[in-house]
Amino acid sequence: MSEMEMKTDQTEISTLELIQTGQKDAIPVALGYFAVSFALGIAMRNAGIGPITGFIISALNMASAGEYAGTTMIAAHATLIETGLMVLAANARYLLMSTAFSQKFSETTKMVHRIIIGCMLTDEMFALAIRRKGYLEPPYYYGMLTLTIPGWATGTMLGILFGTLLPSRIVSALSVALFAMFLAVIIPPCRTNSVLRMVVLASFGLSLLFTKAPVLRDLSEGVRMIGLTIVIAAIAAALRPVREEDL
Repeated sequence: MSEMEMKTDQTEISTLELIQTGQKDAIPVALGYFAVSFALGIAMRNAGIGPITGFIISALNMASAGEYAGTTMIAAHATLIETGLMVLAANARYLLMSTAFSQKFSETTKMVHRIIIGCMLTDEMFALAIRRKGYLEPPYYYGMLTLTIPGWATGTMLGILFGTLLPSRIVSALSVALFAMFLAVIIPPCRTNSVLRMVVLASFGLSLLFTKAPVLRDLSEGVRMIGLTIVIAAIAAALRPVREEDL
């Protein structure tokens, strides 16, 4: 085997290992997505969306709040412009997340990888990828997508087909699974990272404040979420900026 062939083979093995690592890390996320999207499928069924259409929508979006908002607008027979604006507001936090996530890419990362990953960014996958040491390797993220996309899309389709057969209590329990899974993703790193621990605690405290304080509690959930994200991220970035060697 020539030296060039050996280097190519090593690159392929490295890429395969990254994909497998991403798949392994994404197993609990995919299971959580399946459970939550099942409840989404029931909402889509009530809005008159068929199983194939629902599967395609979820496979291309993977945005729980955005899809719920869009489904609600479809059920209300809203116009395309109204639906688009509602989905944009529900998903506006991804503009901030993708900006922060750009720090995880090395300068050599091709634009096509940045665009694909940016379009398929979710809260839970953001948390998994951001906790990895060093720059983000695109194959790792693609490995996660090979499980999370089918989990979310298949759960949606099955929810449309069979969701009405389940008792309402079980459906409600499924919708809580994603929150428990997200806590399982962010809590372990907090044990060793004091800055992250303080940010999470501040998020809990300020979220409670925003839901109870006058004027703030009257804001929509999406506006409160974006405001909290900007305030907490700005304070954390100013006090403890991320250095390149800390990536």
